[in-house]
Amino acid sequence: MEGNNTSNGSHFEIPLKGIGAEAVLEGLKVRKIGDPDYKAPRTFSLVYYLGEEHTRLLCDAYEIYFSENALNPTAFKSLKGLEHEVVRMGVKLLHGPEEAVGTMSSGGTESCLLAVKTWRDYARARRPLVRKPEMLVADTVHVAWEKGAEYFDVRMVMVPVGKDFRMDPEAARRKINRNTILIVASAPDYPHGMIDPIEELGAMAEARDIPLHVDACLGGFLLPFMEAAGESLPLWDFRVPGVRSISADVHKYGYAAKGASLILYRNMDYLERQFFVSQDWPGGVFLSHGLLGTRPGGAIAAAWASLVALGRDGFIAHARETMEAARAIQDGIAGIQELQLIGRPPASIFSFRSVDAAIDIYAVGDRMSAKGWHVDRLQRPEALHAMVIPRHGRVADEYLSDLRESVAAVRADPSLKRQGDAAMYGMISRVPLRGVIRAEVMKMARRMYGPDGILPGQGDPSGK
Repeated sequence: MEGNNTSNGSHFEIPLKGIGAEAVLEGLKVRKIGDPDYKAPRTFSLVYYLGEEHTRLLCDAYEIYFSENALNPTAFKSLKGLEHEVVRMGVKLLHGPEEAVGTMSSGGTESCLLAVKTWRDYARARRPLVRKPEMLVADTVHVAWEKGAEYFDVRMVMVPVGKDFRMDPEAARRKINRNTILIVASAPDYPHGMIDPIEELGAMAEARDIPLHVDACLGGFLLPFMEAAGESLPLWDFRVPGVRSISADVHKYGYAAKGASLILYRNMDYLERQFFVSQDWPGGVFLSHGLLGTRPGGAIAAAWASLVALGRDGFIAHARETMEAARAIQDGIAGIQELQLIGRPPASIFSFRSVDAAIDIYAVGDRMSAKGWHVDRLQRPEALHAMVIPRHGRVADEYLSDLRESVAAVRADPSLKRQGDAAMYGMISRVPLRGVIRAEVMKMARRMYGPDGILPGQGDPSGK
């Protein structure tokens, strides 16, 4: 069986005869060799792993509903009941009123897209003179909102962040106009882990009768338990009157199986704008609450299982562990004179940059990758990123030791910034003509999804 580093896929086809279950499973294990070791844990994003016991629970719950399809809520009624209970647990957790409602989605991106669609259609119904709808977002907002703006033809108006890396409320106020149909705030944002000034934005939105959506895909199942553990946080959820909708991923700090997210609204008048109904289709009357038709029942069941198995006490304990690990790593980074944390992130998501001209932060990232860590790179400003989970506490000292060694290695060898990913990321982040970057990324996408499926760094089997 071939490993995952061979991708000359144009010759692949379904085999004439099956190869047997044992060989299939062994082949999958071989393909995983070289992927990030999230169980170690040496991965700082993408995976929220609590250990084998919890993973086994998720797998078992998923298996019970493996073949069930949430396409038709009246078919598998128990599945719809599980989804309803997950939604109600989310509403209660985020201090929603009794009339608050919502649905599950396949992940944060779908939840964000649904919010754009919902508030666009809500504005169409109430404000028909708005022909070119706009939504205000900070330039640190998740890229899913840009995708939603493109998909649903809503202009995304960027609001700069202040020195604290949070959306500038005064700048937002100046950008509101007759076409503004939505304001989006983050709790927290992905790049730097900052919570936007939601109370101020909520008051502004309420005064102008503009919906405020809080993107809590990262923080929805972390911030409430941080607060319960004694952390002091600003108000950011439905306790802020202007907040009309919230997205929160259960498959992140809710530790559920992918993909499971919530999109919640203050009342049904808002949620109904999310629904799609076709009454004349020959296949029958059709109702869909989200972007997907077929939805895997296993993801819904696993989300329910994670929430009720861990319980509030379990989530509070994990939030406490997470913050202890995050602060240990943040304190260690603060002790490296060449590096600086970006902002004062209140949660466990943060980024850091170089403040020494001799230290290229992307080269530091390359050295960390060479030591087996999976770290994300950011731009504007150039930085490395970390998203901490409870298990990172056991490797915090090792991570910091390797980080110090990586900084020293880059100082000792300035040529490292001209090698590997450091050279590529450095070039990309500094090119002034961003359309050039877009064109190159599209070329890369064509290669990755073309007949040969060539990943970055792989050779072209055609020799081109």
